[in-house]
Amino acid sequence: MTILHNIFFFVIAIGVLVAFHEFGHYWVARKMGVKVLRFSIGFGKPLYTWKRTIGPDTIEYVVAAIPLGGYVKMLDEREGNVAEEDRSRAFNNQPLYSRTAIVAAGPLFNFLLAIFFYWFVFISGVSADRPLLGESEAGSIADKAGFEVRDEVFKLGSIDVKSWSEFRLAILDQGLDGGEVDVQVRTFDGFNKTHILDLGNEITGE
Repeated sequence: MTILHNIFFFVIAIGVLVAFHEFGHYWVARKMGVKVLRFSIGFGKPLYTWKRTIGPDTIEYVVAAIPLGGYVKMLDEREGNVAEEDRSRAFNNQPLYSRTAIVAAGPLFNFLLAIFFYWFVFISGVSADRPLLGESEAGSIADKAGFEVRDEVFKLGSIDVKSWSEFRLAILDQGLDGGEVDVQVRTFDGFNKTHILDLGNEITGE
């Protein structure tokens, strides 16, 4: 089931990237006055098609079966006959700066999307497992140190701890040589305590 979930979310992610990429080409092409004929997300057999009239143009929008790409079809004399009144709006007749802007718009829009996602993650924060301790096995080093269930570690030696992964890394960082290390915890009742964790030979295996 996990594999199916991964495939599903992969397809969704690719679909979002493709849609934003092609929208970049589409949006800049229209701003540059190029006539857009079709905006397609995906390749292969069309699953859903509709048309929309925007000003003098009727644009076909397509959602196709294979969501691993897409394209924006523009009027172009190299691909067929173009009416005389539309020649000035064909892609191949645009100045170099316009064609460059249209081609570069796709990657640029993906870059802006990446910045937005990084910004969103930054303001939202990243969830992490809190460093809460469970029941200690009798006779273990945690049991001997006096840890209690739901003690939350916030400092190990001189290292601040905010997540379970940080706690494990701090144990490895300070305990590879064995010995004792101060562990500061916040109890379930909200009190701060310091326990002495005697790593001894547990980490080094001596």
